[in-house]
Amino acid sequence: MLSAIFPRVRYGFGVSLLLFCMTAWAVVGVPELSSRVTDLTATLSAEQATALENKLAAFEAKKGSQIAVLIVPTTQPKDIAEFGIEVADLWQIGRKGVDDGVILIVAKDDRKLRLEVGYGLEGVIPDAVAKRVIAETITPHFKEGDYAGGIDAGITQLMALIGGEALPAPSESSSEGLGEWVFILILMGGLIAGFVLSAMLGRVMGGMLAGLGSGLLAALIFGLAFSAALFVGLMVFFIVGVRSTGGRGWSSGGGFGGSSGGGSWGGGGGRFGGGGASGSW
Repeated sequence: MLSAIFPRVRYGFGVSLLLFCMTAWAVVGVPELSSRVTDLTATLSAEQATALENKLAAFEAKKGSQIAVLIVPTTQPKDIAEFGIEVADLWQIGRKGVDDGVILIVAKDDRKLRLEVGYGLEGVIPDAVAKRVIAETITPHFKEGDYAGGIDAGITQLMALIGGEALPAPSESSSEGLGEWVFILILMGGLIAGFVLSAMLGRVMGGMLAGLGSGLLAALIFGLAFSAALFVGLMVFFIVGVRSTGGRGWSSGGGFGGSSGGGSWGGGGGRFGGGGASGSW
């Protein structure tokens, strides 16, 4: 009786531990980064969000710098400056080593907004300039209820400021193609490690360790989005730990390739030191 129950307990414990550990990576209250425009309030229409996304993507392709927009209902109980630091730490907008990222955060219900400026742009967008962009360009639109116009005007001014700065040229390599290769390499490496561990520790324990390690590697080292990292970890766990020993074993069905087909976008590893400014309307 106990021999029949114990494998199920180990399996349930493994799934729970894997989900708990991977969920704990995300900073509480900070949404996952998957696009340049994240609107959790439905303030922007689909057309407005798409137009802004395309504008930011074209600027990144031309200049290399990354700009992201985040609209949330509130940052409470945290101050928007504290919340902004958490967003910057998690998203890592801007290129690694260049640190040329900017994040515009709008807390709609709080009627507050903030610009987080990466280390590499603090010379061209110092705190005083960021304050003026907020007060003179963005908030006049917000006071009239024109959120899309205010965000677009602010982004346009930021682009003009960054455009005059001497920054390294954008890499010609495709970041999306690189992300797909990273996804596949981590998945394959996790499966190989899982099969080795399962031979020593058993399928469930080996799959759990391989899945957790693959997910951590994807999120912490290669900077994949949380959903992609979670998918990698769970897939490794289920293939290694839940596979059947018979001929009717579980199969991926070749479907994992479509998981990254949504064109997910992520930060480039840029650093922030608290530069920027906050405002209200």
